Amino acid sequence: MAKPNSSISDVTTIEMHTGGEPVRIVTAGYPDIPGATILQKRRFVRDNLDHLRRLLMFEPRGHFDMYGVIPVEPDLAEADMAVLFMHNEGYSTMCGHAVIALGRYAIETGIVAANEPETNVTIQCPCGPVVAHVAVRDGKPGRVRFESVPAFAFVLDKTVGTDAYGPVSVDIGYGGAFYAVVPADQFGLDVRTSRTRDLVDAATAVSEAVKAQVPLHHPDDDDLAFLYGTILTDGRDEFSELPSANVCVFADAQVDRSPTGSGVTARIALQHRRRLIETGQERPFESVTGALFSGKAISETTCGDFKAVSVEVGGEAHFTGECRFRLEDGDTIGNGFLLR
Repeated sequence: MAKPNSSISDVTTIEMHTGGEPVRIVTAGYPDIPGATILQKRRFVRDNLDHLRRLLMFEPRGHFDMYGVIPVEPDLAEADMAVLFMHNEGYSTMCGHAVIALGRYAIETGIVAANEPETNVTIQCPCGPVVAHVAVRDGKPGRVRFESVPAFAFVLDKTVGTDAYGPVSVDIGYGGAFYAVVPADQFGLDVRTSRTRDLVDAATAVSEAVKAQVPLHHPDDDDLAFLYGTILTDGRDEFSELPSANVCVFADAQVDRSPTGSGVTARIALQHRRRLIETGQERPFESVTGALFSGKAISETTCGDFKAVSVEVGGEAHFTGECRFRLEDGDTIGNGFLLR
């Protein structure tokens, strides 16, 4: 096993983006990751291989908002592949923008054979299996839509206290990860026109308040019961064919360039719970880059005691390159750093 400050060579990756949000997929050079389940594997990399996350996500090879994927051995027979997600703070339980990229990646690399007009790719994520449906034309993969794990409203209209903004009313939804969802106008902000710094500050204040004041739980596993981030919205939750804009600030104040696949899933679950959107009604969601995801509730289900929905999210991903990384002996700065 590689140790911090030792030389590391030939960690290779495929580089992609979904709506401008990076997806760095490790293809070789990672140590074996033991564990009978994917959540055990997630705990192992967190406790034993976190120096490699810093190496690949942080400067000088990455940046504050970098995002990555570590393929691991599936423990579900139906899975075509299994993955762990990593970012500037640690390891997520779900990532929709990465799943969209992985659908294309699985076909382009031959993990799953292409079938027209659509190929299914089952991806085991820490939150559970998701199925990516990849459009295929002339043998080439294109737009991807995926079916979520059961998504649900955890709480509606919960008031939390913040030091900078006073009391704030939030909804908390689960879409493979937990998000606080708040209209930006509660802070006098607009997700389309306000400064990113101001949006990040407001969202971070909400995340800190929810983490301190709202205990979360998930029926399947305690490892899923944590707040991943806060989504500020334009407040347009009623069904419309026009895009609803949002910005997701997750992990350690990391800004998602995409509309956030698991965040769209959580927003659909909240809108469905409020009866603002019906099953089968598809609507677009827009990110800070202008990228669009589609989202719709496709069926009603349950998750423990929660009324839940299965959500379908669609978007497009693109390849940007390939990398081969190394760390030379004595390069302590090269272990990874972040400037804020």
